[in-house]
Amino acid sequence: MTDWSQPSLRVPRQRAILDRRALMETIAALVGDHGDKARVPILKALQAALEKGRTELEKRLSQNPSAGHEITLGYAFLTDQLVRVIHDHVTENVYPAGNRTTAERLAVLAVGGYGRAEMAPHSDVDIAFITPMKRSPWCEQVIEAMLYLLWDLGLKVGHSSRSVADTMRMAKEDLTIRTALLEGRRIWGDSEVYEEVRQRFWNEVVRGSERNFLTQKLEERNQRHKRMGDSRYVVEPNVKDGKGALRDLQTLYWIGKYMHRVGSAADLVDVCLLTSSEYRSFRRAEGFLLAVRTHMHVLTGRAEDRLTFDLQRQVASRMNFADRPGKSAVERFMQYYFMQVKRVGSLTGVFLAHLDEEYARKRARSGFFAGWTAKPRYIKGYVVEGGRIKAPRDRWFADDPVRLIELFQLAEAEGLEIHPETMRQADRDAKLIDKSVRKDARANALFLDLLGGRKDPETALRWMNEAGVFGRFVPDFGRVNAQMQFDMYHHYTVDEHTIRAIGLLSQIERGLLPDDHPRATTQIHKVASRRALYVAVLLHDIAKGRGGDHSVLGADVARRLCPRFGLDEKETQLVQWLVLQHLLMSSTAQKRDLTDPKTIEDFVAEVRTLDRLRNLAILTAVDIRAVGPGTWNSWKGQLLGELYDAAQELLRLGHKRKGRAARVAAKKSAVAQMLGDKSHLVGEVGELLGDAYWIAEPDDIIAKNLIQYELARRIEENLSIHCEIDEERGATLVSVIAADHPGLFYRIAGGIHLAGANIIDARIHTAMNGYAVDNFLVQDLHDKPLREDSQIARLKQGIADALLAKVELVPKLAARPLAHSRAKAFAVAPGVNFDNTASNHFTVIEVTARDRPALLNRLAHALYKANLIVQSAHITAYGESAADTFYVTDLTGSKVTAPTRLAEIEAALLAAASDKRQREHEEA
Repeated sequence: MTDWSQPSLRVPRQRAILDRRALMETIAALVGDHGDKARVPILKALQAALEKGRTELEKRLSQNPSAGHEITLGYAFLTDQLVRVIHDHVTENVYPAGNRTTAERLAVLAVGGYGRAEMAPHSDVDIAFITPMKRSPWCEQVIEAMLYLLWDLGLKVGHSSRSVADTMRMAKEDLTIRTALLEGRRIWGDSEVYEEVRQRFWNEVVRGSERNFLTQKLEERNQRHKRMGDSRYVVEPNVKDGKGALRDLQTLYWIGKYMHRVGSAADLVDVCLLTSSEYRSFRRAEGFLLAVRTHMHVLTGRAEDRLTFDLQRQVASRMNFADRPGKSAVERFMQYYFMQVKRVGSLTGVFLAHLDEEYARKRARSGFFAGWTAKPRYIKGYVVEGGRIKAPRDRWFADDPVRLIELFQLAEAEGLEIHPETMRQADRDAKLIDKSVRKDARANALFLDLLGGRKDPETALRWMNEAGVFGRFVPDFGRVNAQMQFDMYHHYTVDEHTIRAIGLLSQIERGLLPDDHPRATTQIHKVASRRALYVAVLLHDIAKGRGGDHSVLGADVARRLCPRFGLDEKETQLVQWLVLQHLLMSSTAQKRDLTDPKTIEDFVAEVRTLDRLRNLAILTAVDIRAVGPGTWNSWKGQLLGELYDAAQELLRLGHKRKGRAARVAAKKSAVAQMLGDKSHLVGEVGELLGDAYWIAEPDDIIAKNLIQYELARRIEENLSIHCEIDEERGATLVSVIAADHPGLFYRIAGGIHLAGANIIDARIHTAMNGYAVDNFLVQDLHDKPLREDSQIARLKQGIADALLAKVELVPKLAARPLAHSRAKAFAVAPGVNFDNTASNHFTVIEVTARDRPALLNRLAHALYKANLIVQSAHITAYGESAADTFYVTDLTGSKVTAPTRLAEIEAALLAAASDKRQREHEEA
């Protein structure tokens, strides 16, 4: 608690917000006119004053949308004035006391955020009523009357009422109370009581507990970060409690104030915890975040602190961010947001490291080892002490700017942390990196060594990025610094995604992820150039936000940068190709039928060499996994593995690969071996299924289908539904055997959706006797297999009801709640693409649309109405959007090629994919 000057003195045009003297005169007149019945008109006068003040502050915010400090200070001033008016009215008109006793004294304190004078429109009003001793009846009456008036004004008041002694006792016991009091500010009332609280707080509560407070606050911060996602780069950040947000800035202030008794954030400079430049960054970040939070409160009319997708657009508009080529206004706004929270993160690291060092020095000066210090060692002129690397003098980087790269390379190679003072120097001197440094062969060699470091390149590159050195040395990387992608698929900014991908590549190379990435773990040691692979991962998203295809633009960047980094022509060509085609493998695996030989042939025609395949497979794995939590799963691993194995076989054998008949014979032999004493089913049942079935389905699923078919026919069951968890594929396998008829696929899809599941893959077959054998892989709404008996039972019942026409699918599906309500913030224009070259036998139709329940059912129904036969379906979700791919023929089994026919199908699919129902639901 520090008796710093009242914030109201710094608020411009105060009376335009609230004229306290005029309001008191109005209240006095109302008391004179109405006497004891004046409460209602007084409350109306207070409400009018509050609304007038809020209107004035909202007007100021619209005129200066980035004035976070001024506006939040204005709301604190408005609240101060109301509390003072209410206090004076209650003590003078409601419960006047003539000669007050010692006990009849009351100090009114603002605590917490209100005490700090940082209030958004709907922030809590945290007030502490302090009395010198046990509350007197008069104090209790005054407090109660004040609170009722504040509550009736609609303010959310957090209050406490304690004596000075009780306040001290509870502050010692409770960290939250201690922190709130740390911000304590006298609003009104008895100044002597406030002064007693202030003096005793510092002398009795704070003194001697500094280290404990630091430890508790850091643990509190860590727990909060875990609850909020433990990253500064989550797609819908919490502006108050998220990592790098306002609470982290406040924590710095709390710790600095508690340790050094500073009265304001500016005083942190005087005690050497922040430099003047860092303090300016502190204020800039704080002002921006306060402005964003204020806009959010105004827009929602409530205390909203989560910057959701829909609010991001609105706040960006209110803060005058505009579209630029290749980057929308909301993306530019969020990029600036993430730059600020990133800065808060680097400030926090330096600040806490300084405090830690400060306490380490204090510990070293006492005890058995007092006066003894460990002898430092030196690496290339740097001082290494206590596991930290430190520049030996202030002009170390100015004398040779290449050392700005060397610092981080040495830290990674030696497994060292970087001294906070040296991080400060690097941050300050990053501007010394110019064209000559970027062209310097030694600097580029050091950077390449860091990028492909054998210990922990991810951490060192993140330090390098936070110091501003990374973006200076690789300006193309600087352009994607803090750049977000406005969608629900990408969880992190482009720079954070890239650094995470490099970290994952390093973990794979070090053998730390063998279960999730078995192929990559073995193949990474067979690539021709590991450094080319690391550079490809660095550059794969380097051209995002420029407009145009980022893969094509990125390949141009790679062509320019690779020689600078020191890669030879062959390595440069490999990196250029990998950046250009970095989406090829994931797109092929997730959107195409991997059992269709043409799919593999087309893929291999582009890949061409086994080394390219290895590199692309590894890049694809780390790219998907670095998108965010849960984006990599066993199903994607299975698909990529199947594509890799098929492509590898074709690359190795070339024209010598097995023909269709040989492949079918090999499959039958493998399934017979798998079935054991039921091997006769391969001949008896398998002969009913054509070669296309044997080629399309994996061995294990064929074996299960044959057993299911035999059992169903034995008991003369016309409909057989089998469900089991497929751990390897990360889904639940649903096999349906039924008499084939038109519309079978869309009905099964509808039944699965009604049961609350999503289809991720489907294969549809018809046996020679007219029975359909259809296999589906399904997941729950959290992309996990359905495991519970009740889920399986509901799944079977939903399919059966749909096939036996016991339920009307259209109204039932329409009544289902819509998932992804956040997706309404995005406009996903539906699109239809036909490809008659991707398969030798089928027309491939790819539909993109906003993802929602039963989308697949609606598309399948449209295909049924268009008289098309679906052979397989492959479903991929990318956050708010979905890409559903269908392999189809017409009723004669031929491809669809006529332009008029394709136009009709396109129109039907676009209508099915339309967001009309979703918009109607949202408007309702």
